[in-house]
Amino acid sequence: MRLSPMLIVGLLIAAAMPSARAQEIPVDLELVLAVDVSRSMDADEQALQRQGYVAALRHPDVLAAIQSGPMGRIALAYFEWSGIDSQTVVVPWSLIDGAESADVVASRIVPGEVIGRYGTSISGSLAFAAALFDDNGYRGTRRTIDISGDGPNNMGPTVLGVRDRVVARGITINGLAITLKPPRSGNSSAFDIDNLDAYYRDCVMGGEGAFTLAVSHVDQFEVAIRRKLVTEIAARPLPILPVADRLSEPVADCLAGEGGGRVAPR
Repeated sequence: MRLSPMLIVGLLIAAAMPSARAQEIPVDLELVLAVDVSRSMDADEQALQRQGYVAALRHPDVLAAIQSGPMGRIALAYFEWSGIDSQTVVVPWSLIDGAESADVVASRIVPGEVIGRYGTSISGSLAFAAALFDDNGYRGTRRTIDISGDGPNNMGPTVLGVRDRVVARGITINGLAITLKPPRSGNSSAFDIDNLDAYYRDCVMGGEGAFTLAVSHVDQFEVAIRRKLVTEIAARPLPILPVADRLSEPVADCLAGEGGGRVAPR
């Protein structure tokens, strides 16, 4: 078969061009930090969250976790979220390979204005976070979304459907359930539910090695964030609960903020 001159030229150009994949920077982990700044988070809580991430990124334990990987570097993006279309990227994708680059990233997460946007769309923010991995310039051996929040999903698609689609892409979702204040209504509602940690465990987290931590007091916040980052960056195996223990735990209603509001026994 004789190839046309134009086809030959096209094949030569294609062969000479490096693939987009080859141009990506290899890293141990691509990590998205998704931080709740909805109206239910007051000024002090928003500042506490930001300071917790700033301190964690500068902490020797987190730096050691980053450098413990085969490549000794990760890629990180940080955004703040609330309602279905309320996501703001504060730190675009950045390479962290040591104290200097970690400090640059941390310096961008400065205390800012209280966002106070209406609604809590965990589903919308998980979808937003998953899209950030597309063509981001990095190629990680693992991809993780680290999402924090103080209430259930009450806007946008159901959280389970989005969670499952994100996990199907090979992305792990870890959660930080913030329960610094009791439910405002005294019981479960579309904005506050009891057992938020169970909700994050059963309805939000997912994927290989996924886990959830809960923060119930301001004194725990900074340590919890640091512990969470060290665990997911270093990919430390977590203890597996025996089946008997697992079966004794309640199962959260994943439609709690969308019209449910109960925690059912197994």
